Amino acid sequence: MRRNTDFQLGMPRFTGAVRGLILFTTAVYIVLLLLMAFQRELATVVFGLGSLSPEGIQHHFYWQFLTYGFLHQDPLNFLLWMLAIYFLGSSVEDNIGSRSFFEMYLVSIIASGVLGYLLSFSGYFAQGVALGAGAAGNAILMVFYLLSRNAPIFVFPIPIPIPTKYVVIFAAAVEGAYWLLYHFSLFFTVELLGFVAGYGWYKLLFRKSSVLGVVEDRFYGIRNAYYRWKRRRAGKKFEVYMRKYDRERYFDEHGNYREPNDKKDNGESSGPWVN
Repeated sequence: MRRNTDFQLGMPRFTGAVRGLILFTTAVYIVLLLLMAFQRELATVVFGLGSLSPEGIQHHFYWQFLTYGFLHQDPLNFLLWMLAIYFLGSSVEDNIGSRSFFEMYLVSIIASGVLGYLLSFSGYFAQGVALGAGAAGNAILMVFYLLSRNAPIFVFPIPIPIPTKYVVIFAAAVEGAYWLLYHFSLFFTVELLGFVAGYGWYKLLFRKSSVLGVVEDRFYGIRNAYYRWKRRRAGKKFEVYMRKYDRERYFDEHGNYREPNDKKDNGESSGPWVN
């Protein structure tokens, strides 16, 4: 697949899946702000049910693998991730399409959450609570790099363009430092796993067009294998049946019908036999 090597980041259009995801996340954040201002107890319940935590998953709150990616508390954290999704996500969506972008966004949130939860079984790593669009934002950054390896990015307030690979390294290093400072918390574990999820989606699912395409390929592969098994089984049953009724009389060594030797009433032979 051809990669974009001369892409320059400008002011992208606010359309498509990026627009829908940002507007939805912003609406959720506004509702949470109002709840925290006027119904703090209810806001605490919402965060407890929607944020990702090992304890919540153990109580079968499996929706947390998805919902945590749309909940935010800190205004600056929310603003920075929405800006990152707007600038980087728009260019990624232009390259892969709205449907694939939407799937990549959700897959990165879910995959990062699942991996973070599995790491929590260590009893030392990935403890606490995770929320925010950090996993999806880092996945978008990784996919942006894989699609446009030589594309420069202008990072405020630096006035010169920076190659994408250095932005990825810098972002991972900063979040890795926070991960160490906060004792390997689930929050920063999930954000770092966003890079892994983005890389995995690009390598495993992007060339399959979509997650739905992967599921369809698997389904039709199983269905075709089942049909082949049924044909082999029917063939074996037919072989058993023909052995009972003198197979050599009707079939040659290649499995074709032998030409019948019957003659008509007037003594003439029948026409040529065609298998």
